[in-house]
Amino acid sequence: MAGASTFVDLLTGVRAGLGARAAAIGAALVRRGLTGHRVLVALPPGADFVAHLLGCLHAGVVAVPVPPAPSARLADIVDDAQPAAAIGRVAGVESLTGLEDGTWDWRRPDLDADSLALLQYAAAGPVRGVMLTHGNLVAGATQLVRHLGMRADTGVVSYLPPYRDLGLVGGVLAPVLVGAPVTLVPGDASPDAWLHTMSARRARIGFAPDLAYAWQGNREYRSLDLSTWDVAVTAAGPATLDRFVERLAPHGFRRSALFPAYWSAEATALVASRPGLAVNGFDLDTLEPGRLAKPGATALVDRGRAVSELDVAIVDPLTATRCPDGTTGEVWVAGPNVAAGYLGRPMTSEQTFCARLRGSTENYLRTGELGFLHNGGLHLADTQPALVTR
Repeated sequence: MAGASTFVDLLTGVRAGLGARAAAIGAALVRRGLTGHRVLVALPPGADFVAHLLGCLHAGVVAVPVPPAPSARLADIVDDAQPAAAIGRVAGVESLTGLEDGTWDWRRPDLDADSLALLQYAAAGPVRGVMLTHGNLVAGATQLVRHLGMRADTGVVSYLPPYRDLGLVGGVLAPVLVGAPVTLVPGDASPDAWLHTMSARRARIGFAPDLAYAWQGNREYRSLDLSTWDVAVTAAGPATLDRFVERLAPHGFRRSALFPAYWSAEATALVASRPGLAVNGFDLDTLEPGRLAKPGATALVDRGRAVSELDVAIVDPLTATRCPDGTTGEVWVAGPNVAAGYLGRPMTSEQTFCARLRGSTENYLRTGELGFLHNGGLHLADTQPALVTR
């Protein structure tokens, strides 16, 4: 993987069957003159979604992965992205068909690390297309492979939507790089289905939204065996995770498998994480900007240290200087994962992606999150986050 400048370069020789299918789709997209254009990938989670997404990357097409179900949110994304076409059916957008009907030789398009690869949209909030380059995807996927110890024999089950951030990079792109078997659990399945899939696949790595960790379950778990589960990536809070461990420990789940993390669409995917759950108590009244967090009764999860190649800085935005350890400030992120900006929003992009520490020329992403570092680990100061749903 070393030295690759685009995600297409990483795929050379990896998973030959899928790679050949993706290259054929890419060749068809090139023949239709779509290189450099935005194309929606509106397919349900599964092999077809993965192959067509990779086909877009092979063609130098800017992929826009979206859930296929009609919704007001999807209509707003179409208005924002102004796609040239769609793979799948989307109202008001030309649907591409027959991409695998012919046999054409694929030739690598003229791409480099700065070439735009993908737009990703959050499930809620402002409709803003986060522009990810090939360099962003290379950094995000290879970091996840290293950080989670993903290998060809590592079973992966993802219940996160595969259309953005960790669901896209952790559930699709990183496993593809190493040939890891991956199962994408559809959004209309219950969290119980995710657990039973982890058990049936003897999977080692699992991704899911907070809601799945909070799920109390309504199915019989006697046949559940989670003893192979080594990495449970989660952004859930301490009480939720305690209940999760208590409920599933009789079925082989180990507390040490919890992998608390912090991720962001604007930083491609993973920002910080750590193996094992560590919870620290702080005085709620001291979790305010500019104040030193003092010991107390408010439990916060240690989200770990920044992944390789990233710098996570806790910053006083008024002075653009780093806060002392333990002092709450805004979480800023710099590194190859940070996106190029928001599509068609130069002013907002400048404000969000081009922050600088005093005396520095390096650009930082302003996440808008409040947090602090304690014993080197990132702690988010928001003590009552909403459940991250699908």
